[in-house]
Amino acid sequence: MTTVNTFDALAANSHEHDAERRRMLVLTATAGAVAAGAVALPLVASFSPSERALAMGAAVEADISDIAVGAVKTIEWRGKPVWVMRRTPEMLASLPLLDSQLVDPASEVKSQQPDYAQNAHRSIKPEFMVTVGICTHLGCSPTSVPAGTNNPSVGADWKGGFFCPCHGSTFDLAGRVFKNKPAPTNLEVPPHKYLSDGRLLIGEDKVA
Repeated sequence: MTTVNTFDALAANSHEHDAERRRMLVLTATAGAVAAGAVALPLVASFSPSERALAMGAAVEADISDIAVGAVKTIEWRGKPVWVMRRTPEMLASLPLLDSQLVDPASEVKSQQPDYAQNAHRSIKPEFMVTVGICTHLGCSPTSVPAGTNNPSVGADWKGGFFCPCHGSTFDLAGRVFKNKPAPTNLEVPPHKYLSDGRLLIGEDKVA
C-alpha cells in the first residue's frame, strides 16, 4: 500500500508539474507575442513617411498678392526660409549701380540660380525677388536692412539689402554678395514659377 500510495503521489506531482510547465509555456509565448507586437508597431510606424517628411521635398504654393511694395514675405520650403520681396522701381534702379562692389554681379556662378534668373535682377519678374534666406558662408540667416539705416555694419551709402550678423556678410536687393565678405557666393535662387499674378510655386519650374 505504501508503495502504491507513493507511486500515486509521484504521478500526481508529475501531472501537476507538467500542467504547470504547460501554463508557463503558454504565458511565456503570450508575453513574447505581446512584446513582439509592441516592438513591431513602432517599427512599422517609423517606415511610414510623415506629412512633414513628404513636404520637405515637395513644391510649395504661396500667395504673394498680399506683399506690400518694399516688403518681404518668408515662405518655408524644404525646411528653408525663402524670401519673396516686392521691389520698388527705386530698388531696381539701384542694382546696376552696385556692380563694381559685388563678387558676382552678373550671377555667373551657375549653381546659385536657374538660367531664367541669370539677369540683372535675378528673377523672372523684375518686381519680385525670390531667394533662399540662408547665408552662403556658414548657413546663418541674414536680416533685411533698409536703405537709410544707421547700422554701421553696412556703410553710409547702403541702398538696402541683407546683412548677416553672424560674420558680417552683406547682400544687395538681388541677393548678390558684396566683396571682401565671408560669404563666397550670391544667395541661392530656388526653382520657381508663377501660377498666376498672385500665386507662386517654389520648388518647381517645369511647364506642365
